[in-house]
Amino acid sequence: MKDKPITLAVVDSGVNIPHPHLPAVEGGTSFDSEGQEQEDFTDVLGHGTAVTSAIYEKAPDAHIFVVKVFNQQLATSVPILMRALDWASEHHMRLVNLSLGTPNEIRAYDLAPAVERAVSRGTIIVSARANEEQFWYPGCMEGVLGVVLNWEHPRESVSVIEVEESPKAYSTRVVSASGYPRPIPGIPNSRNLNGISFAVANTTGVLAALLTDRPDVRSAEAAFDLLSEVAPLLE
Repeated sequence: MKDKPITLAVVDSGVNIPHPHLPAVEGGTSFDSEGQEQEDFTDVLGHGTAVTSAIYEKAPDAHIFVVKVFNQQLATSVPILMRALDWASEHHMRLVNLSLGTPNEIRAYDLAPAVERAVSRGTIIVSARANEEQFWYPGCMEGVLGVVLNWEHPRESVSVIEVEESPKAYSTRVVSASGYPRPIPGIPNSRNLNGISFAVANTTGVLAALLTDRPDVRSAEAAFDLLSEVAPLLE
């Protein structure tokens, strides 16, 4: 018997729907630069739409919610990011797709309470762990499913790998995934949006599809175990 549909929140620049790659989402919210919650989560950058489309491609049955934290540029503040994480866990999201992060280790202490609340509620945060040899937070924090970029990895699958370096001796397991988005006919991958954001999205999509039959998987460690178990079957 299948569990109820997987709910996931995409924390990004919002979405434009309907879209050829994304017919609809279940709902969402937006936080402005002052941290005030707004109803309009229209994407003016295109980034969030592309990220959400990559997730939808792999998990079309998931119930996707949008949390807009970017407006005119791909930048936000730690307090707004904390509000976004709290919104997701308070609304009982199974997954949070968090393509963003901060390289500032000091801000990890600010993020920790929101991360801990999400973990305690059974919400799995999928986030960029490192990019260009720089650790990102919360992606490399304890209890978070960290993702790294692998340009050679097939888009259809992900791999769980061991890494030698890990800040503060947190889990050395990470997910390796492709950084390419859903293809657009006639446009080379190199000319489309790409990068660590889409490695995170591809991971979220694969994991969301797998969680439909696994209501017991409620932590990053359990998700690592599940992905390790099934990854060879996806290739």
